[in-house]
Amino acid sequence: MPRPLIARKSTALSGALRVPGDKSISHRALIFGALSIGETHISGLLESADVLATAHALQQMGVQMTREDGNWRVVGVGCGGLAPPEGPLDFGNAGTGVRLMMGVIAGHDFAAELIGDESLQRRPMGRVLDPLKQMGAEVHGGDRLPLTLVGSGDLAPITYRLPVASAQVKSAILLAGLMTPGETTVIEPEATRDHTETMMRHFGAEVRIEQVTAERSITVTGEAVLHGRDVEVPGDPSSAAFPTAAALICPGSDVTIENVLVNPTRTGLYDTLAEMGADLRFENERRSGGEKVADLRVRAGKLKAVRVPPERAPRMIDEYPVLAVVAATAEGETRMEGLAELRVKESDRLAATIAGLTACGVTAWAEGDTLVVRGAERIPGGGTVETHMDHRIAMAFAVLGLVAEQPVRIDDTAMIDTSFPGFAERMRAIGADFDDSGGSE
Repeated sequence: MPRPLIARKSTALSGALRVPGDKSISHRALIFGALSIGETHISGLLESADVLATAHALQQMGVQMTREDGNWRVVGVGCGGLAPPEGPLDFGNAGTGVRLMMGVIAGHDFAAELIGDESLQRRPMGRVLDPLKQMGAEVHGGDRLPLTLVGSGDLAPITYRLPVASAQVKSAILLAGLMTPGETTVIEPEATRDHTETMMRHFGAEVRIEQVTAERSITVTGEAVLHGRDVEVPGDPSSAAFPTAAALICPGSDVTIENVLVNPTRTGLYDTLAEMGADLRFENERRSGGEKVADLRVRAGKLKAVRVPPERAPRMIDEYPVLAVVAATAEGETRMEGLAELRVKESDRLAATIAGLTACGVTAWAEGDTLVVRGAERIPGGGTVETHMDHRIAMAFAVLGLVAEQPVRIDDTAMIDTSFPGFAERMRAIGADFDDSGGSE
């Protein structure tokens, strides 16, 4: 059932909070634990619908997992050791989960039917499947779910140049490369999230990274033997973006978001906010499991419009809807360029963002793949935002409602559980006026 939410203008937000574990690292921790010899212990795992779909798929293929006191224990089966699933693998809304698991399944000598919800069925899979087919996997059913992927115990290594920067495509190829003789190389035109390479090394894989001008090549040595490791999952910077944005735009706010991943491939939003004049600091910086972690101290203040260049998109692709909300309160017109990828997310996020802003009285438009938002001192609000089953659209416009003159209604927030369980409760704890009781305005 849909779960609507009404967001009302709030007073200053204050206090400290933690956001759920990073989704990208959570998926990978489960996958690498499954492909290892021995046990992997994971703390801070994001227990969202998306990540649990990956966990269930691995369990269907013979991986033992237990959970106790919020910690997960994964008993690995080794690279190439998964068993054929007896039924379809249902990934729900998990685009990351299904694309990474395609790389895993490609290296196993069995067929698996992959299915998902209505939203996931609309998302293109060809960019992942094409290189896997070059390695020797077969696909029945086209380039969208549902489809059947037929893996092989005799994949061939490839050198693959990504036509578009994509951490998911890169990761799927490298995961398949773990089970492939020789060396498998991915060349990316610009750096994307490097969690896969970092975690591969953490579990004992041989990975070589070379940087030549703007291009970056990642090579993994196949027929790998991984060993179980401990993984502490830090807070998700994409989830932290929402309380960060709320604290920046609600006058008088002072909020600390603890234990957030600040890997440089994920901090494009925070770099952009700094350019806009945000009072945002990384405190208590440290390393955990090879990843940079910090506490984010965020205080409200005046912001100015900026141009966000297209080359920054891979470092903040999930954060553009909430950046657009921040831009609605900034002085001037903010231009966000190179957003073609937003059209093939859980929804057409470019169109959904413009529609949501327009419904709330904000002037915004698209020029090709560029989003332009005209800031204003006053946000009228009063509109209903259609989320199109997209969690990030829902959370972004819940934040906008905190500074709007009239309440903003979000048509459904049920899908927020795919990435940020407890979103409304955690935001209310720092002062957000959210009503998800189903009552009227």
